[in-house]
Amino acid sequence: MILLKAKTRWFVKPVDPLKVEQLVNELKVAPLVAKLLLNRGIDTKEKALSFIQCTDDFHDPFLLDHMDLCVNRIERAVKNNERIIVYGDYDADGVTSTVVMLRALHEFGAQNVDFYIPNRFTEGYGPNERAFRTFKEAGYDLIITVDNGISGIHEAQVAKEIGIDLIITDHHEPGDVIPEAIAVIHPKLKNSAYPFKELAGVGVAFKVAQALLKRNPVELLPFVAIGTIADLVPLEDENRLIAKRGIEQIRTTLEKGIRALAQVSGLKLEEMDEESIGFSLAPRINAPGRLDSAMPVVELFMSTDDEEAEFLATEISSYNVERQEIVNSMTEAAIQMVTEQQLKYDHPVIIVGHSSWNPGVIGIVASRLVEKFYRPVFVFSYDEESGLAKGSARSIPGFNLYENLTQCKDILPHFGGHPMAAGMTLRISDIPKLQLTLNQLAKLQLKPEDFIPITELDVSIPLSEITVEAIEQVQLLAPFGVRNPKPRVMIEDIHFSQMKKVGTDQKHLKVTFQDEDHQLDGIGFNLGEISDHISSLSKVSVIGELGINEWNNIRKPQIFIKDLAVSQWQLFDYRGNKKLLTWIDKLPEENCVFIVFSMENYKQLMNLGRSQNFILIDSDQIASEVNLDDQNVVLIDFPPTKNRLVSLIKGKKIQRIYAYFYQNDTQFFKTFPSREQFKWLYTFLVKKGVFDFQRYSHDLAQYRGLSLDTIEFMLQVFLELEFVTMENGIVSVNKQVQKRDLSESITYARRQELIQLEKELLYSSYQQLKEWFQTYLKHHSEEERVLWI
Repeated sequence: MILLKAKTRWFVKPVDPLKVEQLVNELKVAPLVAKLLLNRGIDTKEKALSFIQCTDDFHDPFLLDHMDLCVNRIERAVKNNERIIVYGDYDADGVTSTVVMLRALHEFGAQNVDFYIPNRFTEGYGPNERAFRTFKEAGYDLIITVDNGISGIHEAQVAKEIGIDLIITDHHEPGDVIPEAIAVIHPKLKNSAYPFKELAGVGVAFKVAQALLKRNPVELLPFVAIGTIADLVPLEDENRLIAKRGIEQIRTTLEKGIRALAQVSGLKLEEMDEESIGFSLAPRINAPGRLDSAMPVVELFMSTDDEEAEFLATEISSYNVERQEIVNSMTEAAIQMVTEQQLKYDHPVIIVGHSSWNPGVIGIVASRLVEKFYRPVFVFSYDEESGLAKGSARSIPGFNLYENLTQCKDILPHFGGHPMAAGMTLRISDIPKLQLTLNQLAKLQLKPEDFIPITELDVSIPLSEITVEAIEQVQLLAPFGVRNPKPRVMIEDIHFSQMKKVGTDQKHLKVTFQDEDHQLDGIGFNLGEISDHISSLSKVSVIGELGINEWNNIRKPQIFIKDLAVSQWQLFDYRGNKKLLTWIDKLPEENCVFIVFSMENYKQLMNLGRSQNFILIDSDQIASEVNLDDQNVVLIDFPPTKNRLVSLIKGKKIQRIYAYFYQNDTQFFKTFPSREQFKWLYTFLVKKGVFDFQRYSHDLAQYRGLSLDTIEFMLQVFLELEFVTMENGIVSVNKQVQKRDLSESITYARRQELIQLEKELLYSSYQQLKEWFQTYLKHHSEEERVLWI
């Protein structure tokens, strides 16, 4: 049982400590780096050096099927001055593929080459018959597709019929039938000898450039790297080589288009990395094609003029601002639609659509819905005139989009993509059938736990291993991306010396973690509220990304917190320091039980009309019967006896205890008379025989230097022990009395117990109070404390 639940399931990859030690010794790296290497399948010194230094070279492009046919046909086209058109796509991978192919053709000597990017709104993704016929009419002899074409079975047949040659270069999932073309360059063709299957579309275009130019055209690597990183293909093997060398070249590039785009993005070229490409450049490159035409991006990257490049970069950036506004509006509407839908049906697959939604950004909206609801999501834009719906889908692990859409191909005239992302077109009237089929498939394939997000973590690490030097060495593994993710670590069961909300709106969390010899600062953006749910002496487990904080010439390691969890029950100490109504509404709404021991207090709370779940505990039996397992228990007032509170909590698995312990009248600071003082009062009464207590009690207390409450208390003890009687305020001593101990008086024993209980519950330290509760609570087993899978 997790007593402050993590947002996701944490999965910590196991590592062999002996192999860690071996790599540490052989490579002279920090244990953190050795663990990261092992988790990426790099378990020898030779593999590690190859990975870190990127010493491998590019694979032979002629290992790709049909590459010789492709090169021969392009050579003939150039030799005969035929007209060539590069048929691209409107996303970052597609436009960089177009640029790479164009530049390679130009260098090879092609004088009569153009490019074409289909319009997302009027033509959709991939080849289309109308465009091919237009090319033929315009006199083109050869079409070369980049980042598309593998699903264009019909269009390839059209090209053959009208007499225009076709070369397809693509990386999307091939179907059972391959288009008929002069050459199909694709790393995933059946029985392909190419050693790496995960190239982006721009990577495939780069292989054609290599084969055509008979060298490695490294000057094209900045564009290849941008498209590869933007397309979220695995950054391993050849893709890692592309990304690493491409980023190095971007940092010193003279390419006017890249320099202008970096400038309008507020980026410094010399600091460019995979994150700035993925989160700053790529969205801008994608924006024009999402809203209008991607042509300006190709023109930007082909530009050799500073003023033109600056103008185009500014225009492209303005598209991105507009795109952000549209996405935010659509996402808000989609979330409301999904919420209503899920309340009714709770489908495993989310399908939403609207005629007003921009088809260019539905993929982004789908991604946001997956983040919020963690289900496979299909977002459609409806065209009422044509009766067609254009859709974009994003998935979760366990539900392969391409395979499942293949099961629906009878109603999908056009679809394509990957296991985690796909695009499609179908008739609006077929959406219900698609929804029914996909939900049936999902129910067979997805288990309940599949709908809880998983956060994969590289290591569980002690504070002692988190140093500036170790974090610097982690950069040896960059660039990070798919299958080589930016490392996330877990720090398990650690104390913190400071935790507070920061920021103008108190939305963020600032923490200092500490063990006996080490400290680590942490910052959690938008996690400020979580500090209200972690008590001061709790141990927390935290996951996040490590970084280096540089301030005032001092460099310190820090962790960017992504999530926290607490696996022990927690005590929150509200004893006497706040009025009840100032904090009660801040407590968790779920699983919260408010315990009241006093009927008077209970009635007062009921009169306030509060919505909280108040329970009156006015007997030990009721206390023992109340089910508090997995609950947050708020102790509003002070228990009348120790046994009442023990009966309430003993043997129960409580998540949190909020101790307020309101008490109108405390006993702890009242004078508890000594036996000598009891003896004095009894002797005084014996001498008097009869004493007007009502009239002279105040004088008696003043004479002896005691409070009136003390004198009245001692008299009440004597009355209970039958040492005296009192009638109308007149006290008389019983002449025949049995010897009895003071503790036999209920009043005496009760005050004694209350003073001790107040000492234990009200005037103890936080740690003492927690230990007191711990004595009686049911201990959580190790199995219940597991935070991860």
